[in-house]
Amino acid sequence: MTLKNPKKKATLAKKARQTKWAPVWVVLRKFGMGKRIHPSRIESKRRSWKRTKLHIKPRKIRKSHMG
Repeated sequence: MTLKNPKKKATLAKKARQTKWAPVWVVLRKFGMGKRIHPSRIESKRRSWKRTKLHIKPRKIRKSHMG
């Protein structure tokens, strides 16, 4: 079974990985034990399905009336 659009799936997978928060140990390493900040503040790329869209172009479909 082949994928319909492997490039689109790979792009979506990469963007999905970029939405995750930083792990807790990164917060401790960067700011120390005394600071209590949220792990999402460390990440540079914040994505949300409400705020920003990915603008991935749909695949080209051949027109049926042209054969």
